[in-house]
Amino acid sequence: MPKSKHLYLLLILLLNFNCVFAQKNVGEISLKTILLEIEQKHRIVFNYIEDEIALFKLTPPEENWELSQKIDYISRQTNLHFKVFSDKYYTIYNNPKYDKPLCGFLVDEQTLEPIENAFITIENTAVQVSSNVDGFFELPIISTNDISIIHQSYEPLRIAPRKLYDPGCPQVLLKPHVSPLTEVIAHQFMTSGIAQKKDGSLKIKPKKFGLLPGLIEPDVLQTLQQLPGVNSTDETISNLSVRGGSHDQNLFLWNGIRMFQTGHFFGLISVFNPSLTHEITFTKNGTSAFFGESVSSLVNISTHNEKIEKTGARLSANMISAEANARLQLTKKAYIEISGRRSLTDFINSPTYQKFNDRVFQNTIITDLNANTPSNISSNKRFYFYDLTFHYFQKIAAKHELSVDAITIRNTLGIDQYKTDAEKFSRWGQENYGAALQWKSQWNQHHQTQIQLSTSSYKLNAFNESVTNNQTTQQSNEVLNYGIKIKHEYQFSESWSLNLGYVLDELGVANSDQINEPEFNRNIKNVSRNHVGITEFEYKPKHNKTRLSCGTRFNYYSKFGLLRTEPRFTWQQSLTEHWSLNLSGEFKSQSLQQIIDQQRDFLGLEKRRWIMADEKNIPLQKSKQIGIGLSFKNKSWLLNLENFYKKVDGITAPEEGFQNQFEFSKSAGEYEILGSEIFIQKNFKKWYTWLSYTFNQNTYWFENLYDQKFPNNYELVYSLTNAVIYDWKSLKIAVGSRWHSGKPYTTPASYVVNNTNPANPTIDYNSPNNKRLSDYFQLNASASKTWKTEKGPSIEVGVSVLNILGKRSLIHRYYRINATGDGIENVDIYALGRTPNLSVKFSF
Repeated sequence: MPKSKHLYLLLILLLNFNCVFAQKNVGEISLKTILLEIEQKHRIVFNYIEDEIALFKLTPPEENWELSQKIDYISRQTNLHFKVFSDKYYTIYNNPKYDKPLCGFLVDEQTLEPIENAFITIENTAVQVSSNVDGFFELPIISTNDISIIHQSYEPLRIAPRKLYDPGCPQVLLKPHVSPLTEVIAHQFMTSGIAQKKDGSLKIKPKKFGLLPGLIEPDVLQTLQQLPGVNSTDETISNLSVRGGSHDQNLFLWNGIRMFQTGHFFGLISVFNPSLTHEITFTKNGTSAFFGESVSSLVNISTHNEKIEKTGARLSANMISAEANARLQLTKKAYIEISGRRSLTDFINSPTYQKFNDRVFQNTIITDLNANTPSNISSNKRFYFYDLTFHYFQKIAAKHELSVDAITIRNTLGIDQYKTDAEKFSRWGQENYGAALQWKSQWNQHHQTQIQLSTSSYKLNAFNESVTNNQTTQQSNEVLNYGIKIKHEYQFSESWSLNLGYVLDELGVANSDQINEPEFNRNIKNVSRNHVGITEFEYKPKHNKTRLSCGTRFNYYSKFGLLRTEPRFTWQQSLTEHWSLNLSGEFKSQSLQQIIDQQRDFLGLEKRRWIMADEKNIPLQKSKQIGIGLSFKNKSWLLNLENFYKKVDGITAPEEGFQNQFEFSKSAGEYEILGSEIFIQKNFKKWYTWLSYTFNQNTYWFENLYDQKFPNNYELVYSLTNAVIYDWKSLKIAVGSRWHSGKPYTTPASYVVNNTNPANPTIDYNSPNNKRLSDYFQLNASASKTWKTEKGPSIEVGVSVLNILGKRSLIHRYYRINATGDGIENVDIYALGRTPNLSVKFSF
């Protein structure tokens, strides 16, 4: 055979093979296109409704098939029915069971919980809907285009419309973001319910809280004292020092409401009810630009829970107080949660109360009255506290949420003294009321807006009648705060987002003192209105090896005509699978501070009063901080190491509470702190242990004092906390200790009173903070057991002991001229003694 014929035959075979191969690999095309081809091929006509066939895409049937084979194939693939009217005309109609819009229910692949606020889009169209509280969605049109589903907490999903072609509305499973994409470094930091985020902040969830030594319930502020860089020189949570700052330099928010009071029982108990299912974010550095009025840390507490849980309640009591919490589901989109707690101290004189009482009333007017009362005078005291909260949550349509919150806190002390011809009364009270309204809108997957209105009112007052003369003293300190916050989040790419905001913050502070003999009256009121502009960028790439947040807060203090620009940033970079590097920094400021005018103010109990900066005698406080850290995390080990530098200027001597030669000084100064923090944790199957260590050097600088540079009152050079915890199912046991070096104090240069001015005798002191107290040590333990019943309530019993060894640690020392005026005496304040506590909790 000629060569040309061979080539010709080979070409024919290749073409035929190519045609066959192409036929076998034809992709899916729309059903409408297939029907048109069949009409032309077999010279017939199909009658149908466009919407009933619009969603179908099929692989075309073989061209050499008979007409009946093609119809049978299409019917099996689509569940459509074909009816023959004649040899030429066919009618196509849908199965009545499938005659409905395309719809579905989005659920979590792992928990099978419904997923709300996911965005469902028909690709290449403008059609977009969102899922409701039940995870349900419905598409308004039918299209052959694929359907994309996006939610910030789940992996994106693309499905063909035929997956929703079902007699009902099928479930669509979404896969949660896996751990490489999470923002959390450690899900269990010290105990369950505490997680460390990649920006360095800590997220605490009391509902999932484990156990810490000495605590029988998740007291928020007591928990913070276990963390590196956080301590209290007098054991109280109303005197928390974070990286060397004073308590008033921390910002405490409850559902967006600024809290000016944080402690019950004069700081031994947190005012935030542990029964609430709240979430706490604690930030020491790199604070978001949306938070101001603080030169130290941020404690942001939220009771908001977007998940509508079923109606439930909790009742509990311990040896100090009783509390209740109830959640009522109003509809599938709304609920109300209320809580209340009241002390039992005016009814029951428990061992716990007695220990608290002994600790709090050392060397105050209360103990002086008891010690110096003449035999013909009798006295009694009555103390109680309570707190109430209210939260209302409502989902409106698919994109909006409304929250309403209110909180009431009150501490009251009454002292009655009687003698033969007179009856005298002294009263002390501290209260904080707050309310907030928040509106949140998720417009689409790119835009979200939050608007919040809030108010907070604080009042501290005391009235004292002297039992030995006719002198009466009345003092009060009031703060009123109104705020508006607007925040808009724009996700303009897969990795980048831009947050913009505006804040209006109005503050009013009033202080009054009235004495009848000798007559003295003082009333001071100050008001300021601050405007704030905010811009913040966040970079969160999908690979999650880098996380960057940088923002700027533009503060305009209208009272001073001052514009202050405050940049903040956090940067986290994964170095390897287990190691990561963290860098953070911030500039911050605040216009309020708490000072001590006289150590015996307000009965010597809560001596601090809020005042406002005036940029004359009381400067605006300003801070700057930089920190660098290294983290290691694997399945069983967690290591955090961070070094930081922090400087705060604008502090005043009355704010620092000196009880030495500077007690009555009004000078302004600054402090500078350089420190290191280490946290190590090791997990076993049922056990885990951790150690937290802090080293810092904290130094004052007061230019106008004759001793300009000396150690800070809050300087604890070394501090260490540790614990060993057993946590398995319903049984939890925790044993741990707290140790720190002694705080500084000032000794007299001579124990002879200086009578240079006989009308005002004084003490001559050595250089300020020239000595230190002995080291502080406390060993603590806790245990809890839970019993769950099938139909009845679950019961949890807890027991704890603070200071198991009963060690008498000295936590404060100062000097004063004695009652006769001819000598100097030292006054010692001791730590809490061995303190047991017992709690019982019922959950319904």
